Amino acid sequence: MTFQQNGKSVSVLKDINLSIPDGSWVTVVGNSGSGKSTLLYLLAGLLSPSLGSIIVDGVEVSALSVSKRAAFRARKLGFIFQSFHLVPHLSVLDNVLTSGGKFRNDKEAASALLHKVGLADRLTHRPSQLSVGEKQRVAIARAVLNKPSIILADEPTGNLDSDNSREVISHLQEFNKQGITVVLVTHRPIEEFRPFSTQIIKLLSRNAEIISQ
Repeated sequence: MTFQQNGKSVSVLKDINLSIPDGSWVTVVGNSGSGKSTLLYLLAGLLSPSLGSIIVDGVEVSALSVSKRAAFRARKLGFIFQSFHLVPHLSVLDNVLTSGGKFRNDKEAASALLHKVGLADRLTHRPSQLSVGEKQRVAIARAVLNKPSIILADEPTGNLDSDNSREVISHLQEFNKQGITVVLVTHRPIEEFRPFSTQIIKLLSRNAEIISQ
């Protein structure tokens, strides 16, 4: 992947050949600037590779039109961001109902997911009334409302303390056990993820040399 930065070409994620099995948990680690978030955005079809292709379930996502990529994301993916991306003026329940970028009329399913992540008593609250850990659990519920086959999580514990981090990871593990593929980017130590990761990918440099375990 090549970007233009200050008038110069900068390459990340060079010569990568990555296969992610269905239902697996892939943990991606690496220093800032190594291409971790870029990898997620490529998998989501939010960026197009300079060379090569992104194929999901036999569909070359990188070759789709903008509108078809959006439809692909709404159908296949749940995206979890470090900064939550909750809508301030909406209730917790309505934030979950915005899954996939459009409002979904499935309050029963959204309520059930919020109950599952321990927020049954927060349905009518606004994001400003929640702790950072609660905000991330709302984001998890929103990400899985459309029953995605893949969750892409970009530093989901980056703003959380250790207790909230463990709780968020525990919820993601539960969804992974239900067959959802998880690709998670983190700065946290590898050892925290080794027991349940199917694969650990370490981006070592801008040349994106990968160690897979």
